[in-house]
Amino acid sequence: MGANTAVAPPHKSNGIRTGEAAGPEKPRRPRDDRKAAWLFLAPVLVGFALFYAYPTLRGVYYSLTDYNMLAPPNFTGAENYQQLIGDEQFWNALRVTGYYVVLNIGSQILLALILATLMHRLTRSVALRALLLVPWLVPNVTVGLVWLWLLDANLGFVNHMLDALGMETTSFFNSPSLAMPTVALVNTWAYTGYTALLLYAGMLQVPQHLYESASLDGAGEWRMFSRITLPLLRPVLALVLVVSLIGSFQIFDTIAVTTKGGPVSATRVIYYYIYEQAFTQFHMGYASAIAVVLALLLGVLTAVQMRLLRASRSDLA
Repeated sequence: MGANTAVAPPHKSNGIRTGEAAGPEKPRRPRDDRKAAWLFLAPVLVGFALFYAYPTLRGVYYSLTDYNMLAPPNFTGAENYQQLIGDEQFWNALRVTGYYVVLNIGSQILLALILATLMHRLTRSVALRALLLVPWLVPNVTVGLVWLWLLDANLGFVNHMLDALGMETTSFFNSPSLAMPTVALVNTWAYTGYTALLLYAGMLQVPQHLYESASLDGAGEWRMFSRITLPLLRPVLALVLVVSLIGSFQIFDTIAVTTKGGPVSATRVIYYYIYEQAFTQFHMGYASAIAVVLALLLGVLTAVQMRLLRASRSDLA
């Protein structure tokens, strides 16, 4: 190299290598969505507290008093519950309600299973499913009034048809032996379509290849229904039975419109008896005690049903 050749000064390093990060990155915190979740749940929780929790607690309190809506309640302890034990009308209302529950659930589930199976195996028409929902969409008061007119002993269309066929006309809602079966069949007509759609939705979850395999083995429709559809439908069937049981115990509007608890207390169900005690005789404390007992009874029956039907397990898993 010549004497005049310039030599570049050594490069001073700043301690950071090229392509190397300035420092270790801080780990990102997982996103916390709990605040947003509570924000969205707040309206539901407020509604539940105002319209369910608070009335329930107040009802339990009234059941321990002699409240009659005309004077401030006085605490009486378990006096109302002791009175229930010897109240023959209460036990009769409970028996009548049980009779209705058996009639309504038995006929409703049987017809709903038949309709759901026919839709699943033969047709999946959307129009048919819409028609099945029409009775369920009609208010129960309207349903009761329509059937009250249809079954009227003098002007009813059904009795006119019976007379035209040479059969004896009947006063369905005024007969002690026919009044409750008639009410049960009216509500069966109103709710069977909705129940059938619930069961039909459960049937759609059953894998199709199970039916194909059974068909190749020579199984008929009844065998496939009893060995494939019904066992795999158990969780949905348990849900339907629980909802139907609770709804059947809460029957009131059809009774209030058609029979008003008669004739001779043949249709005085537990809900109608609570209504009479609270708003006819103004025994609000006693009516609250009946309501508390009914809620406990429904809780026990629901737990037993869920346990027996193994509703939390599915054979598809």
